[in-house]
Amino acid sequence: MASVPTMSDPPPLGTGVRLDFNGPLSAARADRLALSLAGRGPATVLDLGCGWGELLLRVLTAAADATGVGVDSHAPDLVRARANAAARGLSDRVTFIDGPAADHATGADLILNIGAYQAFGDISAALSVLRGLVNPGGRLLFAAEFWEQPPPPERLARMWPGITAADCDDLPGLVDRVVAAGFRPLRIETVTRGEWEEFESGLAADAEEWLLANPDHEAAAELRSKLDNQRAIWLRGHRDLMGFAYLTLG
Repeated sequence: MASVPTMSDPPPLGTGVRLDFNGPLSAARADRLALSLAGRGPATVLDLGCGWGELLLRVLTAAADATGVGVDSHAPDLVRARANAAARGLSDRVTFIDGPAADHATGADLILNIGAYQAFGDISAALSVLRGLVNPGGRLLFAAEFWEQPPPPERLARMWPGITAADCDDLPGLVDRVVAAGFRPLRIETVTRGEWEEFESGLAADAEEWLLANPDHEAAAELRSKLDNQRAIWLRGHRDLMGFAYLTLG
């Protein structure tokens, strides 16, 4: 039987409990995107790789006649998503499915795929699959990382193990993939440094607070090392090199 966490246990990393969105996205941008996408009156919304579904819920709030489905393979995020849906009175209009996105990919008027293209392989493979799922006249909101500038080898070495310069396009190359897959780019926007800072700081915030309150805990040294490494990947690795784009596609 798994042990039951106590108040003194360190929080797991990467849960995003202090974040509204599981990615670099401001509330202002999210609300604008939700209103814009809802403005076309979609009847069905599908979020593949939804996390805790915050953007999906905002779209459904703006599109009062729509129903939605969110798919993710991380069960704790879905618990949070269902609770948030219930708190907003949306439980009868949204379903959250625990499983691989590729196994639950169905047609919809509006599809969201935010930083989750890996569920289908690489970006080109994901766009090919998603192109076949968007109903005629529908929209896809697709978000993915790109290089703001070519990454020097010494900066790549400070990022995630195994990452290479070939793992990302630049922004023009990313948009070229979109067009090659049969979409038209209706809006191209990229996140600000502030959105990155909010995301990266928020990912670590609960664990950093725990360390301040429990500096001598037996788990403190290991958690401190993990947090220091996570922060170094950001500040000494991808900061100002890796961008993140939100592409509204038709």
